[in-house]
Amino acid sequence: MTARIDHVVTSGVFSLDGQDFDVDNNVWLVGDDNEVIVIDAAHNAKAIMTAVGERRVVAIVCTHAHNDHVNAVTDLVAATHAPVRLHPDDTMLWAIVNPGIDFVPLSDGEEIEVGGVVAQVLHTPGHSPGGVCLRVEALDALFSGDTLFHGGPGATGRSFSDFPTILDSIRERLLTLPPQTRVFTGHGDQTTIGDAAGAYDDWVVRGH
Repeated sequence: MTARIDHVVTSGVFSLDGQDFDVDNNVWLVGDDNEVIVIDAAHNAKAIMTAVGERRVVAIVCTHAHNDHVNAVTDLVAATHAPVRLHPDDTMLWAIVNPGIDFVPLSDGEEIEVGGVVAQVLHTPGHSPGGVCLRVEALDALFSGDTLFHGGPGATGRSFSDFPTILDSIRERLLTLPPQTRVFTGHGDQTTIGDAAGAYDDWVVRGH
């Protein structure tokens, strides 16, 4: 069976540093008709499970631990019994939202197999210390979480974030990928590595 990408948009509140923001999140599902990984457990487990259908969830992979990307974890785990995967450098953010809930640590370069394809973990700190992207070479796809958006890097004006670090992550880990690679972001529209490479110098000048 052919692997594919499914898309769910969920809505809720992003909370950090005493501020709340209404947000729409992209939730990405990668797999085939039998099994799937869920990339980011955002806001609405019911909507995500509708997209999953009868498929087995191999893992719930969190690109980072800001609340709007992990606040449906408890309900998704209850529905799927799947392991939650997160880079351990985001443990302090995780504990704010999901205290006492275990996760299986992600490591840079790790490969997660699902539906006949491989998702490779790329550690891309900056938006948060444990931020990661997932590259699925067979689908010409990168799932960038909040590291890279259409129009620029993820926000870095909050706790545990750093603008020079996210620029380094994008330049060294992402812009080295083929330019035709499609970038499926944590919020908003898709982009490509080629488009990001063409705009990178402007982002450096613009600053955060």
